[in-house]
Amino acid sequence: MGSTNSETKWLRITITLTLAAVSISTAISGYVFKRKLRTLNSKICELEASLKSSSDKCSSERQGRIRAQQALRKALTQPKSENLELTYYPMAPIGTVQSCFSTRNGTPRQPLLVPLARACLVFNTARVPPASLEGLEEYSHCWIIYVFHLNTDLEKLWRHPSKSKFKAKVRVPRLKGGRMGVFATRSPHRPCPIGLTVAKVEAVHGHMVLLSGVDLVDGTPVLDVKPYVPYCDSIAEATVPDWLMVDNLLTVACVSFSEDFTLSLENCWRMTEKKSLYASAGEMQCLIKQVLSWDIRSLSQRNRPHDALCKNADDDELSANNFGVDERQDEREQIPLNSEQVIYQLILEGLDVSYTIDDKSNVIVQNVTPSPLSSSSNRNCCNYLTWKSKLQ
Repeated sequence: MGSTNSETKWLRITITLTLAAVSISTAISGYVFKRKLRTLNSKICELEASLKSSSDKCSSERQGRIRAQQALRKALTQPKSENLELTYYPMAPIGTVQSCFSTRNGTPRQPLLVPLARACLVFNTARVPPASLEGLEEYSHCWIIYVFHLNTDLEKLWRHPSKSKFKAKVRVPRLKGGRMGVFATRSPHRPCPIGLTVAKVEAVHGHMVLLSGVDLVDGTPVLDVKPYVPYCDSIAEATVPDWLMVDNLLTVACVSFSEDFTLSLENCWRMTEKKSLYASAGEMQCLIKQVLSWDIRSLSQRNRPHDALCKNADDDELSANNFGVDERQDEREQIPLNSEQVIYQLILEGLDVSYTIDDKSNVIVQNVTPSPLSSSSNRNCCNYLTWKSKLQ
């Protein structure tokens, strides 16, 4: 009996001590937890204060950067001289066009008139990383902003406005030489020689874009590229003057080829195909036909085909096509056979195409030879093989 009571007593003592130990352990754990919680809360408060301080500092720095950028922009755009009250915005080309049109003569007056007209836009990777082109291939067309770098009056840009003598009106082909305000035309001869065109996006490859339907001459500097967005770029109710719709002045009756032309083209093709954006001599012949389906001659060449060879070097007549065939530069591109016939020249991808056109607007393509300009062509990084897999 006594033994049982003793065991019960020790059991109670053991349970009491265990409960006391648990209570003490719990109290200690609670104290440690509360202490850690206070420490953690303190650190959180410190971090929140540090974050607020950093955010305030970033906001202050951002405001400072904005003010500095505004001051820099103001300084850069201020007149550089008391005698030259002009504002400048520093811009540089981001790429260059490698086009099938070797010269201004023959370059279409507007985009998309020659669907086969191809060009490769090569971007300067130092200014434009290839990643900048991601997504462009998903658009069918794009806008291209460029410089009319072959204008014969670019030196006027460096003159004082009072001495630049930029013409307010230019001759318009559809008006048979009638003049129109420069901003009512797409003449390249403008106060700021910047052009805007639209082209079809055929493919994108690295830092290059293959375009078609272009009206850009080889070597054109490009300032920017933007995607064509139909819902805002196409205006269904847009109207134009009646004179702009007179297309029959710029089209020809038919284009035919001489018996020897195809053979001559095939012989030339062996020397040029490695630099060409076209798959075959046959495709090149299709391009020639499309280009010459529009009368690419200047106004004076159409009105006075023989007298145009004797024009005065000081003649200021400039056509209003996109690259404005200036007769002063392109006189050499005509060779008279006799008083009844004039042979005109068209240079495409380094091939010199000669043709005649009669008074009924029938074009006969006579011959093709390698052009001396082909040796100085800058096309050294892209040809049909570059894009073959993407065009098929």
